[in-house]
Amino acid sequence: MKRTGWWLATALMIGLAWSMGVAAEGRIFTRDGLAIGGTDPVAYFTQGEPVQGSPDYQLEWRDATWQFVSSEHRDRFRADPEGYAPQYGGWCAWAAARGEAATTIPEAWKIVDGKLYLNFNRWYQWRWEADIPGNIEAADEHWPDIFER
Repeated sequence: MKRTGWWLATALMIGLAWSMGVAAEGRIFTRDGLAIGGTDPVAYFTQGEPVQGSPDYQLEWRDATWQFVSSEHRDRFRADPEGYAPQYGGWCAWAAARGEAATTIPEAWKIVDGKLYLNFNRWYQWRWEADIPGNIEAADEHWPDIFER
């Protein structure tokens, strides 16, 4: 019975992603109006961990507000947003590999070949890590059409 509840909760979270105003936000995952919930995407690369950004250091990119811990991080992102922004707009990489959209948490992350990937939670990250190349290939194939349904 506990497994059924867990799967139901997961299905509801994936469904929630579809109802979060995706078209208005583009393909960037936002929480509280902030790209990836205000987590500084550059910090994953420079500090090796998720760090909450500040409203003092933010910019608009792809119709979303991105926050950073410093002006240096903001300027790095501005100079190379594609290099620092998470893949699939910050949506769950494991779900994208299955042709779905799901929210993410800052703690479920990995940098692969210089690219940042986020996941719904650490359990899904573990599943995604079981076949990183295959999951990236599948997500890259599905990603352009996920929000077109």
